[in-house]
Amino acid sequence: MSTRTMQPYFITCAPGLEPVLHAEVRALKLSKVERQVGGVYFEGDRRDAMRANLELRTAVRVLERVLRFEARDGDELHAGAERVDWRSYLAEGASLLVAAHTNESELDHSLFIEQRVKDAICDQLRAAGCTRPNVDKDNPDVRVHAHFYRDRCTLLVDTSGESLHKRGWRRGQGLAPLAETLAAGVVLLSGWDRRAPLVDPFCGSGTLLVEAALLADGVAPGLFRERFGFQALPGYDARVFERLVKEARERIRPMRKLPIVGSDLSEDFLAQAAENAAAAGLEGRLRFEVADAAEFAPRAGWNGLVLTNPPYGERVGDAGDLRSLYRSFGTALRERAAGYGLALLSGNEELERELRIEFDKTIELKNGALDCRLLLARLGV
Repeated sequence: MSTRTMQPYFITCAPGLEPVLHAEVRALKLSKVERQVGGVYFEGDRRDAMRANLELRTAVRVLERVLRFEARDGDELHAGAERVDWRSYLAEGASLLVAAHTNESELDHSLFIEQRVKDAICDQLRAAGCTRPNVDKDNPDVRVHAHFYRDRCTLLVDTSGESLHKRGWRRGQGLAPLAETLAAGVVLLSGWDRRAPLVDPFCGSGTLLVEAALLADGVAPGLFRERFGFQALPGYDARVFERLVKEARERIRPMRKLPIVGSDLSEDFLAQAAENAAAAGLEGRLRFEVADAAEFAPRAGWNGLVLTNPPYGERVGDAGDLRSLYRSFGTALRERAAGYGLALLSGNEELERELRIEFDKTIELKNGALDCRLLLARLGV
């Protein structure tokens, strides 16, 4: 009987999505799951890390914790980093990138930390007769993260590679698309039951609707990815991952009759939305139409959910010019969408007030660097 090698892991997510990610990780039945600031901790083996990368919708990175130690200067940092057997993480000829973040520590320069950790890794491998790894800032085989807080260094190896928001299905960007991970989080927080019709009157390139449809169908978000970081680590078992992929594909149950409708004023954006949906295996499943949200008139009797991310004058539109749009959209919601739920991601409280809707719940989120709020209401009650 084989013995599992259990390691501590930390899964990162966008601020505000920690409760959603925590629920996702618990649903995978991983061990010693704990919600923390910025993400979720668990303990497991590489197979668990593969599952997390493949199946978690709101995860940004799955990081394997390698070592923790105190370091107040460059020498202590170098010595601490050399305590790790880096041959367990870097195959011969693998490329490397070290990324650092520091807070409330004597070592307060991230570039210096990155250099010293890289030097320690290269010095150890060279002393062991291995080839010095090349540094690749764009597409490294292995990413090492050095996190400092109050002079305590945590070294982590990234099992994800590129950020998990890069699903692999996106073809068109629009002007200001939501990250796929945030879009999935908004869908999960919206209260949508995955059976009611879904409508987005500001759909842009369709990110919210694509992520919602993939959730409804039970499609694991990692199935579109060509590469994960764990595939470059020594000891990677391709057969284990192939079985996980096969199991994930067998769980897919397409909801072909579920109405999912997106509209926008821009035909170019709608073409991108259709292209994105097709790349996600949803061709013909989502309906896109040219329409003005100021004249929004959802189908009566559907009792579905209006799920949307309207412009809020930061990256798209001018806040002053958007006031009349919000007023008209709010009127349309109040007068024509009775019985619908509403989940609206907002980045401008002044524009929110123009809607003249009393919201039942507000959830604080981050859209990149922007402070946002997910506003939830039941219309016509």
